Amino acid sequence: MATKPVFQTWTYDEFARLPRGDGNRYEVIAGELVVSSPDMPHQELIGRLHVLLRPFVDANGLGRVVLSPADVSFGPGDYFVPDMVFVRGDRLGIIRRRGIEGAPDLVIEVLSGSTAYRDRGIKRERYAHYGVAEYWVLDPDRSRIVRHRLGELAGMPAVVASGCLEWQPVPGGPTLRIDVAALFSGLE
Repeated sequence: MATKPVFQTWTYDEFARLPRGDGNRYEVIAGELVVSSPDMPHQELIGRLHVLLRPFVDANGLGRVVLSPADVSFGPGDYFVPDMVFVRGDRLGIIRRRGIEGAPDLVIEVLSGSTAYRDRGIKRERYAHYGVAEYWVLDPDRSRIVRHRLGELAGMPAVVASGCLEWQPVPGGPTLRIDVAALFSGLE
């Protein structure tokens, strides 16, 4: 469920006073308050991906995987609640009690009816603006992952709909291979 945008200048304290635990996700993106509600395929998919990423990252001491809801504060007027993020071990100082303060190394969003336009548009633009190195958009309707990497040609993301997505979170480190078909298998 999407709501009409409300524009104002937001501080983090104002953002932090928005409701929590009511089933909705509240974010402030470029000064605009947006509200969304994840659906069941969204929740199932992010849970499946978390089960793959978290043990890999933990077993290899690569950093930290954080599952939503967790605030990512980029600066005044930009407070996001991505579905999942990864922060490398050498950058764990950006993780604070109230959330993540700065650009995670990987941000993952799962599309749903109420979020698809923002996830593909303004969120992708804002993540790149703030220096998020890698951004994955999982599309449950098309069973694919669209992978954006900072520094690659604009508009040239990798689209992985079959085979494996290979993720190497630390240069020269171990690589996780994600079977994309298995990840999306059986979603309803």
